[in-house]
Amino acid sequence: MGDGGQVVTMFVRSGTVCVARFGPAEAAVLNEVMLEVVTLLSEGFDRTDPVIERLFPDVYRDDPSASADLRRYTEDDLRSAKLEQAAMLLDALPVEGGEVALDEEQAEAWLRALTDVRLTLGLRLGIIDDDVDIEAELDEAILKDPTSQRVGQLSVYQYLTYLQESLVGALMG
Repeated sequence: MGDGGQVVTMFVRSGTVCVARFGPAEAAVLNEVMLEVVTLLSEGFDRTDPVIERLFPDVYRDDPSASADLRRYTEDDLRSAKLEQAAMLLDALPVEGGEVALDEEQAEAWLRALTDVRLTLGLRLGIIDDDVDIEAELDEAILKDPTSQRVGQLSVYQYLTYLQESLVGALMG
């Protein structure tokens, strides 16, 4: 993915840290989608929203009462953890672009935050599993209307996927 030959940011291992250099546009997009998740988890926390259901699934699918009991004790902590991970990503991301160097703990928080944002965007796009061919979805959307919102959202989803995969690779490398 890239505009006008621009290289997409990927994480690489450098000693004990995972490093990536974000362009201004990439930083802006990542900042925007993370802020949307933060808003969803704070101001707009609505249990009937399918995204919230996906981010906070019932543990006991066959026992709604037991799931509700567990949720009552764990949901606030889980939501706080998700907000903290998003904040860690936003704090480390230079708003105007620049280098990010993550230790293992920070990288794991970024991975969890990227998972949350990909789940959120994926559900909004109708992508419910990783078996979906994003390239084919994007090609189809471009053929229908290259300037559509869906094309932009699929491009962001694809970018987040690549970014997350590169971070996993850098952590393992």
